[in-house]
Amino acid sequence: MAPTRTQLQQAAQALCDDFAQKKDLDSLLSHFSSSHQVTAVEHGEQCLAPFLGRPFSGLKNIRKYFELLQEHLTYENMEFSAWVVDTETRKVSVKGDADFTWTSTKETWEETFTYTLDFDHDLKVTDYQVWADSGAAYLARKGQLGELRKAEEKSTLADN
Repeated sequence: MAPTRTQLQQAAQALCDDFAQKKDLDSLLSHFSSSHQVTAVEHGEQCLAPFLGRPFSGLKNIRKYFELLQEHLTYENMEFSAWVVDTETRKVSVKGDADFTWTSTKETWEETFTYTLDFDHDLKVTDYQVWADSGAAYLARKGQLGELRKAEEKSTLADN
């Protein structure tokens, strides 16, 4: 029997809430299927950040993905909205917003991102996809985001 829209959204919301609340890795991984092949991928150019552009397949590698996120990023004020639920394909897409910081440089940026989550018959995630601002992450990683903002601000002031 196909899950209801409410059941799918609640399953997705549970993962999103745990992520936003910075729950431990075991809590995050508990939302993933143990009966199906699971994959996490954050889309983007692989050379921009160590967690971008490659699939992390299997629970062990998804743990590695979340470990890389914890190693390189912190975030505050994470919120989710604009839920799109497809009961036929057991898929949920959602928009997220948060303030991110690259840990080694302390450079911060506001970001809007999306998740697309596919679920098995037990309402566990099989495919976790993220589309985010890989350019801001890269510039923050290199310690160049603040510098670029200042240059843009000067250029804008000069144009006015």
